Amino acid sequence: MITPTYNEADNVVPLLDGLEAALADVTHEILVVDDDSPDRTWEIAERYASTHPTVRVIRRFSDHGLSSAVMAGFEASTGSVMAVIDADMQHDETKLPEMVSMIQAGDADLVVGTRGAEGGSYGEWSAFRRFVSWVAATIARIFLRVSTTDPMSGFFAVSRDAYRRAAPAVNPQGFKILLEFIGRNPGLRVREVGYEFRNRVHGETKMSPSIIRSYLLAVFELRFGRQVKGQFFLYSLVGASGVVVNLVMFSMFELLGTGSIDVGFARPLRWSLIAGIAASIVSNFTLNNYFTFWERRYRRNHLVQGFALFALVSGLGVIVHVAVFQFLQDNGWGNDVLGAGAARLVHDGIGFLVALVSNYFLNVNYIWRRRPEA
Repeated sequence: MITPTYNEADNVVPLLDGLEAALADVTHEILVVDDDSPDRTWEIAERYASTHPTVRVIRRFSDHGLSSAVMAGFEASTGSVMAVIDADMQHDETKLPEMVSMIQAGDADLVVGTRGAEGGSYGEWSAFRRFVSWVAATIARIFLRVSTTDPMSGFFAVSRDAYRRAAPAVNPQGFKILLEFIGRNPGLRVREVGYEFRNRVHGETKMSPSIIRSYLLAVFELRFGRQVKGQFFLYSLVGASGVVVNLVMFSMFELLGTGSIDVGFARPLRWSLIAGIAASIVSNFTLNNYFTFWERRYRRNHLVQGFALFALVSGLGVIVHVAVFQFLQDNGWGNDVLGAGAARLVHDGIGFLVALVSNYFLNVNYIWRRRPEA
């Protein structure tokens, strides 16, 4: 039995008491894998283990993270069946004997404790949180073809033989270790056991707004591999949304019949063009800051600084786009094969892609290179 912990000082003793009671009739060991919690969860667990020989504590000083903590517990365990439970007391430990017996009977390689199966319940979750959970499960079923209703569960059991077969493909830094196992190993026989989700009583939830972003990145990597960086995928999605914003704003100003502004050179610029570019820059910065680069986002007083830098890079992107387009046009690349009209579209597309990659490089390595101070 493995429970990864971080700042669970108020929960660890009730959890261990509950596990000891639930597994009283099952030969077991309990491993607490703690990421050097500042609230000294590890110390409380070690004190408990001194009087309970079935409990062991692993205090980790590096490679922190939920998934890697579980993998460390797997490596240190000795049983033929390994189970995982969160330390927040929201899972029902009394379901563990049933989950273990299903694996021991040869009915499954992996058993998931789920809120969505028969006998399960989301407890006092709001309709919105249930909807988000349903969307997440649907995305996993469509893109990864997983056979569980709760792919983000932190409550599951797996046979040691299945673990040994599946572990080489698992990313120990993955978003959710269960998602890693079933997403990278579709041949696993997966069963479910329903349980009623409890509300957290002590401590703070580890959930944050970045959870949706992290989940999308995990599904993307599991489905498409690591040939395309997930962050670039999110950046491209934001860029595509910026094109839509640009077109919508451009069309609105055109419908309003706005005229042009004389900038003193070449042709006058239309207000609709300026409005579309400005709106897309604002939209792209906001989405990139709070979605693509969440961990390194600009906050409070630094938002203006971040936006100014992003606008500057966006302007450089426009210059790169135009320069590539004009270069290809001047050299007549593809005109003989495609015709002048089709070639112009291809040249524009190439210019857009070059600008997209160059902007991404500058945004990653300069604008969001490190987390700005709050």
